[in-house]
Amino acid sequence: MAFSFDTAAELFPAAIRKKKRAGFTYRRFDNAADAVRFAIEEMPADSLNGAYLQVEEARFDQKGIRELYESDAYPHKRRSDEVAAEELKEDAA
Repeated sequence: MAFSFDTAAELFPAAIRKKKRAGFTYRRFDNAADAVRFAIEEMPADSLNGAYLQVEEARFDQKGIRELYESDAYPHKRRSDEVAAEELKEDAA
């Protein structure tokens, strides 16, 4: 079965944390694409370590979330794509 970025998803913090990380608790998303974008682009990198994404019965750890973000099927613009486009505009000016 192919992965669907349109499926609802849940993002869970690391199960064991020595200190509480501000701003990251359990979150539910209407679609997996938004959950992946949030995990990669908005969460602090140390919060992603140990976190996992649940989409229906499938579970994705940090590596799996990154693979989803980098896949050709990922529907959103990636932050790196936007940064590269801005740099091209600045170089042209």
